[in-house]
Amino acid sequence: MANKRMEIATSTDQSLFIPFITAGDPSADATIEIALTLEEAGASILELGIPYSDPLADGPTIQAASKRSLKGGMSLEAALKLVPEMRKRGLTIPVIIFTYFNPLLQYGEERFVNEAAELGIDGLLVPDLPFEESEHLDKLCEENHLSLISLVAPTSKQRMIKIAERAKGFLYCVSSLGVTGVRNELDPRVYDFLKTVREASRIPTAVGFGISSNEQVKAMTQHADGVVVGSALVSVIGEQEEALRNKETRPAALQEIKKFVTSLISS
Repeated sequence: MANKRMEIATSTDQSLFIPFITAGDPSADATIEIALTLEEAGASILELGIPYSDPLADGPTIQAASKRSLKGGMSLEAALKLVPEMRKRGLTIPVIIFTYFNPLLQYGEERFVNEAAELGIDGLLVPDLPFEESEHLDKLCEENHLSLISLVAPTSKQRMIKIAERAKGFLYCVSSLGVTGVRNELDPRVYDFLKTVREASRIPTAVGFGISSNEQVKAMTQHADGVVVGSALVSVIGEQEEALRNKETRPAALQEIKKFVTSLISS
């Protein structure tokens, strides 16, 4: 069922919008309401990040979000349990868990995948697990009807094609080498990279790392099936931290998040 939901989400003529948020930033309750707001604003798939003390692929904005979340007591297990709560509240889009390999290994790969499937999670993304070392986890995911999302970066053409051909769910195209973060300009070489990957991929492609403006979204969706937006959104959440913590002021803060998303993805 999980993969079926994802296929439905990616089979429309509209571009995919895949927002990233950190579980527990700034609180568990706020995370649930942010997720619902993002779906209402047009999100196709939700990328839910597990806070981690050593996020190698993340820039300062998402690192700060992880610190806020960890300070509030969020854990991998608690983050997973947010998803069925989101479902109870009406979330229907697929949810992808973004986590680094070390906490996954400590939790137990098989335990994690089994619990994720039981909790209504649709897929998993592990940015520091090399494609060449992902076979075991990929098999576990496949047995539990989850998609192990592959990341592909502009490296050798042969490797890019190999990853694209074997990808599942959607293919996460990294717009540039380095950590996540807002970028005023994207490397123009990204367009050739996206062309190569899209031609080799059997599934939709989504480009992330640095997407932060309406102009960038429009440019990228001409060359990919959608975009992943992380740091720019997490920055807005950080600005609204205090308002999001307070139930009375949270609705206005959620409207600010919705306004930002609408400005980002409006045609």
